[in-house]
Amino acid sequence: MSTRDGRRILVGHQPAYLPGPGYFSRLLDVPHFLVLDHVQFSQGSWQQRNRVPGPDRAPRWLTVPVRQRFGQPIRDVQISGDRWRRRHWQNLSQSYGSAPFWSAWEPQLRAVYDRPWSHLLPLNLELIRLMLDGFGIEVEIIGSSALAPRGAKTGMLVDLCRRTGSNVLRVGTGAAAYLDTALLDRAGIDVQVASYAADNEGLWEVGSPGLTALELLVHYGPAARARLADGARLTNGSFAEAAHE
Repeated sequence: MSTRDGRRILVGHQPAYLPGPGYFSRLLDVPHFLVLDHVQFSQGSWQQRNRVPGPDRAPRWLTVPVRQRFGQPIRDVQISGDRWRRRHWQNLSQSYGSAPFWSAWEPQLRAVYDRPWSHLLPLNLELIRLMLDGFGIEVEIIGSSALAPRGAKTGMLVDLCRRTGSNVLRVGTGAAAYLDTALLDRAGIDVQVASYAADNEGLWEVGSPGLTALELLVHYGPAARARLADGARLTNGSFAEAAHE
């Protein structure tokens, strides 16, 4: 967990597949990242899919097929079949083959998609680490399973803050749907809301929050971190303010 101005910041998120820019922008200034691998898998969520630009830059979904039981934690979810690897690789190559820095990323990504994967979590973590390195973000990844947290939703986050000695919880704007800020306040935990706003015009321009963060890496190379930082926004405790950043 991060110590900043006397505060210890907890940044936790479910392991996503080829995450978008906002996933990484909240990690720019922290040394640790808590991956919530013990929470329930959600079929059809960002845990198993994301978007890349297709023809005319219209969004195209890439989804990893899985075999899962209801209530199963993310760490236990198995991948179904193997044909998806070739399909995803072909789509990535078509989407980004002409990008300025694709030649630097092609061998690293090919190594991931040439390799068989039995479970979703290791695949997601491999891609997350690869992208973190590309952005020059140095964080230690900690799996929540190792901490054996108690409770659910906000109660679980309070427990994780206590177990890690954190007094600031950094969340995305989506947390507004479930976060009990009154419970956090009673526990003495402040809330930071992280959001991401691409500085490009057009819904599917380079670096759009609606696409994988690979967009920035293959188009901007060494300048990708600066572009990521340009879009990063932090507000203290206000989801409404973050939504209008």
